[in-house]
Amino acid sequence: MTKTVKIDGMSCKHCAMRVEKALNALPGVTAAVDLNAASATVTADKEIDDATLAAAVSGAGYKLVP
Repeated sequence: MTKTVKIDGMSCKHCAMRVEKALNALPGVTAAVDLNAASATVTADKEIDDATLAAAVSGAGYKLVP
């Protein structure tokens, strides 16, 4: 599974690193954050719902944009 999600609130590389770290902490997930696009591309070995991704992003202090 690969999906791109929009993230609100990132303004610097430190923000992007926090989001990337939070997403990569999910089991089976590899994520890459694009600060300029305010998004993250998430690749996982199984389907991951948006609520799980939103919880990880929220835990890092940011918001997943629907």
